Amino acid sequence: MDDFSITVASPSYRGNIRRLQTLFSTMAAKGRDIGVSFSVPKTELLHWRTPSQRTPPSHAPIELESHLFRPSQVVRWLGYWFTPSFNTAHHYRHRLSLAQGIFSFVKRLSSPGAGVRPFLCHRVASGLLLSILTYGADLLTPNYAALRGMNSFWHRVQRWATNNFFSTPTSILSREACLPPLSPTADTRGALPPSESPAPPLTPTRPRPDSHNPSPPSPPSEPRMPPGTSQ
Repeated sequence: MDDFSITVASPSYRGNIRRLQTLFSTMAAKGRDIGVSFSVPKTELLHWRTPSQRTPPSHAPIELESHLFRPSQVVRWLGYWFTPSFNTAHHYRHRLSLAQGIFSFVKRLSSPGAGVRPFLCHRVASGLLLSILTYGADLLTPNYAALRGMNSFWHRVQRWATNNFFSTPTSILSREACLPPLSPTADTRGALPPSESPAPPLTPTRPRPDSHNPSPPSPPSEPRMPPGTSQ
């Protein structure tokens, strides 16, 4: 077992620490009964805060098995970067830096317009870069500053996929590259390639009557709706 967390809530941080110590002692005792141990030195402590709190941040440490842990300002868990105030800037700075590194490596595979075909560039952009850039958007919504830097990078990716000039207006890059704009993608976590996006309902058609054996046309059938779409 790896990367698990214990979260408690109470009116005070001191009360939270006492409850965490009690829960950990219970878990450690049950683990010893079945031969399971925990790597205590890897423990990280984070005191959550709500936007309405005006009190100074708590620096109360916690002691577990003679190890003292002071509260961290940033904690990484399952690829998510959490801060006490749930500020998403740190998480998306990391995602942007990671996506930029992968993009620099991919661009070295071939010069624009040669070697790598356009549809392969599109697949790399939608299946690799977009997924890396928007990882965590199902839980953490990027703020304005983070989204501005992400949009600037995403426009570079769209120009690379279509081999457009830098003077091409950013308003038409999404249509030219057939890649979704980043703002609604990050807000709704619609980070799917266009081929996997829900398609519009099909328009019903009437069958053509046979010229030798004419028959009255049948009534139009119900339009077929794609999965996950309500009518």
